[in-house]
Amino acid sequence: MNHPHEIRPDLDQGIDRKVLATLRARFLHINQGRLERAMEGLSTRQQLVLTLLPLLFHVNHPLLPGYVSGATPAGVAGFEPDAERVAEAQRLARSFAYKARHGNPPRPIHGLFLMGSLGSLAQAEQSDMDLWVCHAPGLDDTQRDELRRKCQLLEAWAASQGAEAHFFLIDPQHFAQGLRDGQLSSDDCGTTQHYLLLDEFYRTAIWLAGRTPLWWLVPAYEEHNYQGYAETLLSKRFIRNQDALDLGHLAHIPPGEYVGAGLWQLFKGIDSPYKSLLKLLLTEVYASEHPNVRCLSLDYKQAVFANQLDLDELDPYVMVYRRIERYLQARGETARLELVRRSLYLKVNKKLSGLERNRNHGWQRQLLQRLADEWGWDERQLALLDSRSQWKVRQVAVERRELVAELNHSYRFLNQFAQQQNASTRADQRDLNVLGRRLYAAFERRAGKIEAINPGIAPDIAEDTVTLVHSPNRKEPGSHHWGLYNGNLGTHEWEHFSPIKRCRELLELLTWAHRNGVIDSSTRLALHPGDSDLTEFELFNLVGSLQQGIPLPLEGVGEVRLLQPSVADEILLLVNVGVDPLRHHRDLNIMMTTERTDSLSYAGVRENLVLTLDQVTLNSWNEVLVQRYDGEHALLRCLRDFLNSLGQRSHRPRVRVRCFCHNRAQAISQRVEEIFDTVQLLLDQGRNHRYVLQVAQYTHVLELLPGQVSLATLAGHEAVLGCLGEERSTYSPLYLDANALQDHDLPLVLAQEQPGCIQVFYRLFDGWADLYVLDEYNALWQQRLPLHDENHLLLPLQRFLRSVLMRHDARLPLDCLQQASLDIHYGQLLPSGPGKARSVEPRPAPSDASDQPYYEVQAILQAGAGDEVHVTLYCDQLEFSELDHGEQLYEVVARQILGQRRSAGHYRCYITDLDLSELLEDEQGSTSLYLRYKRELEQALNEGLAKLHATLEP
Repeated sequence: MNHPHEIRPDLDQGIDRKVLATLRARFLHINQGRLERAMEGLSTRQQLVLTLLPLLFHVNHPLLPGYVSGATPAGVAGFEPDAERVAEAQRLARSFAYKARHGNPPRPIHGLFLMGSLGSLAQAEQSDMDLWVCHAPGLDDTQRDELRRKCQLLEAWAASQGAEAHFFLIDPQHFAQGLRDGQLSSDDCGTTQHYLLLDEFYRTAIWLAGRTPLWWLVPAYEEHNYQGYAETLLSKRFIRNQDALDLGHLAHIPPGEYVGAGLWQLFKGIDSPYKSLLKLLLTEVYASEHPNVRCLSLDYKQAVFANQLDLDELDPYVMVYRRIERYLQARGETARLELVRRSLYLKVNKKLSGLERNRNHGWQRQLLQRLADEWGWDERQLALLDSRSQWKVRQVAVERRELVAELNHSYRFLNQFAQQQNASTRADQRDLNVLGRRLYAAFERRAGKIEAINPGIAPDIAEDTVTLVHSPNRKEPGSHHWGLYNGNLGTHEWEHFSPIKRCRELLELLTWAHRNGVIDSSTRLALHPGDSDLTEFELFNLVGSLQQGIPLPLEGVGEVRLLQPSVADEILLLVNVGVDPLRHHRDLNIMMTTERTDSLSYAGVRENLVLTLDQVTLNSWNEVLVQRYDGEHALLRCLRDFLNSLGQRSHRPRVRVRCFCHNRAQAISQRVEEIFDTVQLLLDQGRNHRYVLQVAQYTHVLELLPGQVSLATLAGHEAVLGCLGEERSTYSPLYLDANALQDHDLPLVLAQEQPGCIQVFYRLFDGWADLYVLDEYNALWQQRLPLHDENHLLLPLQRFLRSVLMRHDARLPLDCLQQASLDIHYGQLLPSGPGKARSVEPRPAPSDASDQPYYEVQAILQAGAGDEVHVTLYCDQLEFSELDHGEQLYEVVARQILGQRRSAGHYRCYITDLDLSELLEDEQGSTSLYLRYKRELEQALNEGLAKLHATLEP
């Protein structure tokens, strides 16, 4: 049975124009109520703006706001200003006099409507005025430009009156067809939300002047037949064309609109969750009912037709809440419903706690109080929400859990809906992916990432005073942790309080406190350092470094950056946080004076003063990450990880190094910063450098391949020689840190490196000599040999190298030989004898005169099973193999060589030629590889020779 005052027009039974007039009057009655509520919440100057806008669009007067020219489209349909409006205009321009235009002059402004939260429960002092200026469809480009310019001038005038106004030009014909020029509200994300925006317009817009919506007069049950119904109303002149504005209907909403709208609200919700939650949930409600969704605007229209004109129940925000409430109650999701209620309460932002019930506190508070009573909220709950501006970490953390869960739920729902309905365009899918990354960056937990706990929940969670405590961890005996406490607590007080947060490491705790605004520039810090070496001076400087390295608030992250993997933008390295590297000297009251001041090899005992590094990274997704390195190789592990994090990209972060420890802080930070700068420059050259750094008793070699930087940590000189001598297939320059290997001759040798040649260096001592070879790829080979004379030292090597080069050249085409053949250069380290070599003098290659016969020893190596290698030796064309002689091979060959010698001196045996073709298959093989096998074979031969000498001597 129909409501006594319900109107249900039926075209078949005929329509009375009086009924249509009654319907229009009902809509205008609600409109007037909302307008009065909007005015009530505005200042006098803001009220003036809203009052005068219809008149300012109706006329062009040089002294009134918004004047562009006499040709600017002016004239609002059906509008005539009353005496009050004219008087207000005359206060702005005394010469203004309004003259009514007789006849039927053109009225190109078809309608003025106020959008947004004005006139609703959520109206606030800072609420925007979004105004739709609906104009005649026939305006040309010049007229539209003039009208657009007028809107800009009116926005500026409104701003001068304390009102933030935004005007949007609407061509009703285009709009009804889904065609739009751009965004149509300050909360609009573009053309993907046409129907949802229209839904919002019909249920929230306040009509100011001009034609009224034709949609008002089409019953909700005829929405599916809107076009035919509206045409009948107009063609049969139930209503006049010049009285109606047609913006279209809401019979069907494409599923893609829910995806687009949800994405937009999620995007905004990451930073302001309370503001977006209601619209986000409404989108979910609509999408869950698709394709049989009934928009709220149809409920609103149905209520007007049924003469249910209660302003409170038809309030846009109350209607949204009621629909969400029914949805969540049906699903039994009470926790989500409670979160929606809190969001609505905080959105309205009218405090109810401490108010006297019997006093008039304004319609918004009265309505909100009725809702709070309905929800069963007590004074304690209201007081908690009203104190949001004073919320600190604990309350914010509780609220964050629920908000993050809700945002993640909405993201999964949208994703699933888009897939089920095949509703997402390529742009939507891209937006979903970008949004997924936004959510990941904002809320995903992972090791080392600092959690942002206050995404728009409370305006300021900074503490006035906090206490930092370093104490033993009772749950992990032998370990310590840091705690952050409210207030200034004494030595014996903090144990009786729960900390705001605990962390194993100080810098993680300080970074968390800075990133979340718990500690700001005005916060006072009290310190109980416990067993650490932290001082108030260092603490103050650590906080200052964080504030400088991660300035808050962080800038927004653009879509372009989210489409790419995250990269480090800012890196802050803090060395020796809470640690004094010379604490044992300080405890013993020892003052050290030394010439060895390198922070990595300090004083005679070569102490490493870089004991810990805390790395704070701000990346391109605004994630803040903290990583700690400690132990004797902390610096090199940090350096390697840093270089590998750069990958093969050209993007380079800014690296800042700071140290505030008790001893040698400035020297330590400068040394570390210099190392990071150097390796980054070497890596950027792209030449596959090897970087050699000495720290205390260890030598470290970093191989700088972009994205694949490897670290070798070497304990002794032999290990260093082995690492630098590893076979290579491309040229790799060696860069020695200025303080590396200073007790050896290697820095002098390695400084001579040249690509495209073989370099031989030697240094003579009393009875022995050191030989060094840098091959064509800059691999190092070294050998210490007995010294008889310079010629006997170098000539066997020269012969061997020549034979290797002949084999190398033989595998090349003839036309490549000239450019491919390698030169052999010699240099002598001087001075000879003990002490440190100071210089390298070039020397000619040793002469191989034809009157100096030598005994040829050729070796051929062949692959056996597994890693086995079979050796065959040829001495003056005679073959000696393991098949014939087994383990006695080298002694037999030594006997053969000894038998051919003219003198009885104890000379070494040398390999003069070596074939590795079977082992290398199609590869060339580097010179250092040949030299390595040469040394092993010669060692075996000379051991055989020594055994032979031992048996021959009496």
